[in-house]
Amino acid sequence: MRNRILMLLVVCISQTTLSFAQQNPLGLWYSKPAKIWEETLPLGNGLIGMMPDGNPTTEKIVLNEISMWSGSPEDPNNYDAHKNVSAIQALLKASKNDEAEKLVNETFVTKGKGSGFGNGANVPYGCYQLLGDLLLHYQLPSATITDYTRSLDLTTATAQTSFRAGKTKIQRTYYTSFDKNVGVIQLHQNSSARQTVGIAFARKENIDRYSLLNDGILVEGSLPDGKGNKNLKFAGLLKVQGKNLKVSKKDQVLEVSAEGNLSIYVTASTSYYGQDPNVTVQTNLAALQLSNADKMYRNHVNAYQKIFNRVELNLFGNKSNTRVPTNERIANFYKDPTQDPDLAAIYYQYGRYLNISSSAPKISNSLPPNLQGLWAHQIQTPWNGDYHLNINAQMNHWGVEVNNLSEYHQPFIELIKRIAKTGEQTAKAYYNAPGWVVYMMTNVWGYSAPGEQASWGASTASGWLCNHLWEHYLFTGDQGYLKEIYPILKGAAQFYDHTLVQDPKTGWWVTSPSVSPENAFRMSNGKVAAVVMGPTIDNQIVRELYQAVIQADSILAIKDSFATSLKGKLKAIPPPVVISQSGRVMEWLEDYQEVEPKHRHVSHLYGLYPAAFISPQTTPAWAEAARKTLAVRGDEGTGWSRAWKILFWARLQDGDHALEILRQLLKPAFSNETTYQGVGAGTYPNLFCAHPPFQIDGNFGGAAGIAEMLIQSHNGYIHLLPALPKAWSKGQVKGLKARGNYTVDMSWENGKIIALKIKGKKGNVRIFENGTYKDYKVR
Repeated sequence: MRNRILMLLVVCISQTTLSFAQQNPLGLWYSKPAKIWEETLPLGNGLIGMMPDGNPTTEKIVLNEISMWSGSPEDPNNYDAHKNVSAIQALLKASKNDEAEKLVNETFVTKGKGSGFGNGANVPYGCYQLLGDLLLHYQLPSATITDYTRSLDLTTATAQTSFRAGKTKIQRTYYTSFDKNVGVIQLHQNSSARQTVGIAFARKENIDRYSLLNDGILVEGSLPDGKGNKNLKFAGLLKVQGKNLKVSKKDQVLEVSAEGNLSIYVTASTSYYGQDPNVTVQTNLAALQLSNADKMYRNHVNAYQKIFNRVELNLFGNKSNTRVPTNERIANFYKDPTQDPDLAAIYYQYGRYLNISSSAPKISNSLPPNLQGLWAHQIQTPWNGDYHLNINAQMNHWGVEVNNLSEYHQPFIELIKRIAKTGEQTAKAYYNAPGWVVYMMTNVWGYSAPGEQASWGASTASGWLCNHLWEHYLFTGDQGYLKEIYPILKGAAQFYDHTLVQDPKTGWWVTSPSVSPENAFRMSNGKVAAVVMGPTIDNQIVRELYQAVIQADSILAIKDSFATSLKGKLKAIPPPVVISQSGRVMEWLEDYQEVEPKHRHVSHLYGLYPAAFISPQTTPAWAEAARKTLAVRGDEGTGWSRAWKILFWARLQDGDHALEILRQLLKPAFSNETTYQGVGAGTYPNLFCAHPPFQIDGNFGGAAGIAEMLIQSHNGYIHLLPALPKAWSKGQVKGLKARGNYTVDMSWENGKIIALKIKGKKGNVRIFENGTYKDYKVR
């Protein structure tokens, strides 16, 4: 496949001026330029991304394109692996887990180099990479810079830098258009004097040609395929326009001079989507009507707000907090979250903003957000910026349904469909089994094999991925979609049904070999191992998957004999929860000694969230065991781990504890102004989640957690304000979604609902409101 990325940059006149007040209730703002990438402000339309640092004189804007991947398709399956699975299972049945793990590492991992242990830029697995840096050097009046502000308006998906250079007031406005695939940088000043800007494009490697043109810059390159050749090609085209424009060339810099205001347009495309990007971008440019910048901006805002404005959240905090820079608000929230509930509302809407900005569901073959959404500033991104499937890619999508962004589930669903196909080969290679299976990571090239090491690479992810296929149906009620994905659900269940083995101690049928994601235990011989039979998360996932197949078969009236057979097999697999002697949920079939009691993964509570097996109403004993489990695990952890714990405590209906974890999620991860090395988990100044380093899953998980504090709908009824903290005693929300395709608007005071409107299918819906079950009539 011929791959090329084309980025187009045009500088032209614009009279558009946009102002952002520091009092913006849904905005981020700062009093200084960004010194480090984790301070810059993210903009994106799901295809291209920009992150400006707002430097008055020498500005760097990191550019991204969601399909900027090195590597290439490969078949990393070990087709001899299935010959060893019986031996591995025999060792596990004999409680020789350490020996089984040794054999897994020798025979049951990827045949190739896999992810390169997270450094896959130059192996076939590849990695997500930045497109490049746009460097802008401004010639300003020789004067002191004053009145500096830098901001991001979530209501318009627009960033701005403003300041004074002597008597000259300068405003720079940035957005990535949701109407056209173009990024815009508008340079405005309160003077008709000439503006002069030096423009350059920079990338450390894999640029094949860099040419200064009479009206722009052309950049072309190609990324390594990991096999000694090149695969993905990319190109950048910069063009300039302006009133009485003057252009000069020097080395690799294009110097542009024009009277009055300037605008910069950035667009990107890739043949990953099956089109010639040169043709695509030229066509898009011809249709832009660059001279009408005001109309272009209005179209962007209108297209964006049709999506963003579906949900409103007001927690009625002290509005004076808006006059405090966001980095200071984060620090203040960590000290006392009760004094700034509005920051929680901003964080929630920021999560929705990032969802909308990092995926483009209207585009065929569009990609879901990866570990960094679509924003990266490195060539070798952390953990390849890929799709980790043992929680991270899933967490990226936990909030899309409840947060009224259902179509933003679709790119992930399409990715699942694609890897289900390659996963059929993996099922054959490792188990000689029907159906399909994928393991804990994948990329844009369809990787489905295990990882390089058993302790983290041996956990299957196919069942967990089916949770997303099923949840999308539960929220939408779309039977046409359900019919489409039924074979995928069935294929995943067929794999598990074929590969489960009987545990000799309990008689239950369980997965083997497997791991509880990234965690380990101490055996009676004192050795540490990770590989087991039937970790609790697997038992919960298999049960959830079987039930989904059974229900889907019934809804669609297929009368599939395989679905019927699963009904009896539900009795043979372990229950969702087994309680240990300590009163906690057991993580493994045996109550092993924990090597790391406060481990970041809490995978054995999958049945609490995202599944719905554990509930204070329906299974109070299991809920109490989950509470004790969380008490031992602790409130801290990596950024995404804290986000998951918000959801756990919300499902346990403890709003004050959920708010406490949200406070910890917003722990300032910026100990000084020059480096973030060595900082702990929490939140960077630009509200990006610190794993550390940056991973976007914590943002999405945190937003999902806030929604789960306000509404739940997994027990057959809509539970309103199930985990409301005392600090949020007054509030209003519009547009949240509940399973069954219901839309909920509500207001509350003193923690009690005072106004409620539910829209959806006409008839009665069961709700739990103000401590009472009742029927609500949807009209």
